[in-house]
Amino acid sequence: MSKLNSPMGGISRRGLLKGATALGAAGLILPASVRKAMAEPKRGGVLRIALASGNTTDSLDPATWDSTFVQSFNTARCNTLTEIAPDGSLVAELAESWEASADAATWTFKIREGVTFHSGKTMTTDDVVASLNYHRGEESKSAAKPYVDPITDIKAEGSNVVISLSGGNADFPFILADYHLVVLPSAEGKIDPTTTDGTGAYVLDSFEPGVSVKMSRNPNYFKTDRAWFDGIDALSIVDAAARQNALITGEVDVIDGVDLNTVSLLERAPGIKVLPVTGNQHFVFPMDTRLSPYDNNNVRQALKYGIDRDELVEKILRGFGSAGNDHPIGSGQRYFNTELEQKTYDPDKAKFHLKEAGMDTLTVQLSAADAAFAGAVDSAVLYAERAAAAGINIEVVREPSDGYWDNVWMKKPFCASYWGGRPTEDLMFSVAYSAGAPWNDSFWDHARFNELLVSARSELDDDKRREMYWEMQAICANEGGVVIPMFASYVNAHSDKVGVPEVIGTNQGLDGLRLYERWWFA
Repeated sequence: MSKLNSPMGGISRRGLLKGATALGAAGLILPASVRKAMAEPKRGGVLRIALASGNTTDSLDPATWDSTFVQSFNTARCNTLTEIAPDGSLVAELAESWEASADAATWTFKIREGVTFHSGKTMTTDDVVASLNYHRGEESKSAAKPYVDPITDIKAEGSNVVISLSGGNADFPFILADYHLVVLPSAEGKIDPTTTDGTGAYVLDSFEPGVSVKMSRNPNYFKTDRAWFDGIDALSIVDAAARQNALITGEVDVIDGVDLNTVSLLERAPGIKVLPVTGNQHFVFPMDTRLSPYDNNNVRQALKYGIDRDELVEKILRGFGSAGNDHPIGSGQRYFNTELEQKTYDPDKAKFHLKEAGMDTLTVQLSAADAAFAGAVDSAVLYAERAAAAGINIEVVREPSDGYWDNVWMKKPFCASYWGGRPTEDLMFSVAYSAGAPWNDSFWDHARFNELLVSARSELDDDKRREMYWEMQAICANEGGVVIPMFASYVNAHSDKVGVPEVIGTNQGLDGLRLYERWWFA
């Protein structure tokens, strides 16, 4: 396993439970290669970036952040208690250090002092408590609710915040690095989720949902070795050709979601660099398992054997990725199941499962738009062509890109989607596969899987934990409601005037959502 993709990044369990106690002024401990690269930047310039996501329904409410566009600028506006470093390790952010009880069920976080919000208000432990509590409770609609549901109590004790859990969780500090769990200013124990305020590297100047964001550097940012740009101008340009043309003509400096069908044009363009990054991003086709015919596992298995994964990697990803196996754990993660049989295109097996379901043929509709991922519509068409050999008729429904995440995803029974991955197995499974999770986009509820999820979370024996996560991956692959045909590299492109760190975060796109504060103009 490469250190770059390891969710623990070489940190020992003892190191994670104890936390960082001797941190520099910026609160970060980075690899030597990163420190070397970061010594070169200088401040100045306004970064212009065009992103492949963004919706007119986007909001400042952290409970709702569901696209790279909104996640990235809010990560620049706000901070979390902990941060996933570029090498996959966990480092301190608004928390200075942390320590766990022997059973990992009680965590004490020492909160950094002297941090101010953009409004000038000093951040306090009360802000931390209120911000985390916002995502808790039966009425919470937050996508982070599954992460904080195990919390039974949060209280401020001097400069510390003490968090009690219903059971041990050896990975709990990783949870607090999730982009939803930012710290916002509070009043009388509550936060205003629509506030423009934050503690982050950049101050929000304007925000037009689904269109653009303008930000300016926070002169009082507590990380003195970050935030090199004077400002950020971010545009939502969902159309891949328009986004790529904006880079070629010099209208923007950086784009994500490079169209892999034309990536060779960018590779030959003067003054432009293509930057592929391998990570845990995966492209998926979730089925609503509450509805017929997807409530029948034999139907789900037939659909999984009816897709040609290698063809999609070759034709859609142009080789910038690898075949998926219908579970969301990447091959570089700590508990990846190396012995699980890889599913391949097999029309005969698909036919077998259809017959087991009492069917000779199957007709379904598959909704897709390139807002789901670049090449989603073409992927659906290729899927339909190959599935036909198994007697499966997939009618591809081309949906509008605007509003896709509100009107199609988790609304239509079979659709295209994507996941950026999560740094630990527990986080990925909790947010997208646990029963009742707001972003469980297959609405899947599997008793054994749910039991293992809770047990693995509190298990401190590494070998036992591995056995549980291996079984969970097998359950997802063979009984789950999501077809996961491919893991895709993040493929970005940028002007050669933009400086890039030597180590790029792989946990999510845009340098682990930290591009705005880590990159610079050379």
